[in-house]
Amino acid sequence: MHKCTIVSPRSRAGFTERLGELYLAVGDYLDMEKLDGRDLCYCKIFLSDILNQHAELLDSPLYIDLLSHAGCSIVEQAPADGSKISVLLETDDKEPESLFHALRLTEEEVAGRNAYEQTRLLFDKYIAIADSLHLTMSEHLVRTWIYVADIDNDYADVVKARNDVFDRYGLTVNTHFIASTGIGGATAVRHAAVGMDFLTYPGIVESDKKYLQALEYLNPTHEYGVAFERGTRVSTPKLQRCFISGTASIDKHGQILYPGDVLRQTARLLENISMLLKDGGATMQQLDYLIVYLRDVSDYLSVEAFLRRLYPSIPHVIVQGKVCRPGWLIEMEGVATLSPQT
Repeated sequence: MHKCTIVSPRSRAGFTERLGELYLAVGDYLDMEKLDGRDLCYCKIFLSDILNQHAELLDSPLYIDLLSHAGCSIVEQAPADGSKISVLLETDDKEPESLFHALRLTEEEVAGRNAYEQTRLLFDKYIAIADSLHLTMSEHLVRTWIYVADIDNDYADVVKARNDVFDRYGLTVNTHFIASTGIGGATAVRHAAVGMDFLTYPGIVESDKKYLQALEYLNPTHEYGVAFERGTRVSTPKLQRCFISGTASIDKHGQILYPGDVLRQTARLLENISMLLKDGGATMQQLDYLIVYLRDVSDYLSVEAFLRRLYPSIPHVIVQGKVCRPGWLIEMEGVATLSPQT
């Protein structure tokens, strides 16, 4: 079986000291996991200031000794609790069934390219990887994350690029799209407008996937011009996982519900997630974790208290990440794990 947790430093000293604290905490955790036969298979590192922290992170024992051997994503989405760095860890007692690719552009690659062109280039890079493995985006790509440095201004270009790529490769309203989160976030490349993560399942076929819907709660995304699935359930001999896309306070007409009220938006988006999970045969209690994106970090304390009251047993991390529409104050994503189909 697999297990997820989130680790953050308690120290409020400098970044170096916090890396040292995390090295001990993560090392102890992974040692205990190993006693139960589980090894690290995936991690996600949230940083508060990636341009000043990235190089030190990559040179640290935390990254070199503990984290670099697994699929790893590093993104600037400041932990809202002030910890400077938080780490999502996923361990498993079996070999991973998926491949994870965190694709970032270089300064040379972004020079002269706008957000549309950078997004196309990232998809091209992924498709080249998939081709080399004799995989297809349509059948084997299950989940993407798109980090947009200036989402308020560049999201439309990112959406158009994704729409164009999907149309070219036959992902349409008549076939299917890919579960995704498109969210504010920065990479270690100063002038990059976009970074992307891709999760691929090489061993599946199309019939192993179910695209999740809750049409009385959320409308299909293509109705307002974007191309992603609300969620996808993947079934393998090992287990079933429901990947819930970034979900906000939206209704079945695609409208923002409860503008200006972060807690009512939180309640609605959690209801939306629960209905998507229901379509996949899962419940909120089967969530491995939640990632919570806040437009305004000053909402942290109220949202943290709300989540701890409703779902105290679900690991979660709250980070600063602007949602694709300014009126959405909060968004969440998560993964639920079920037993394999019998």
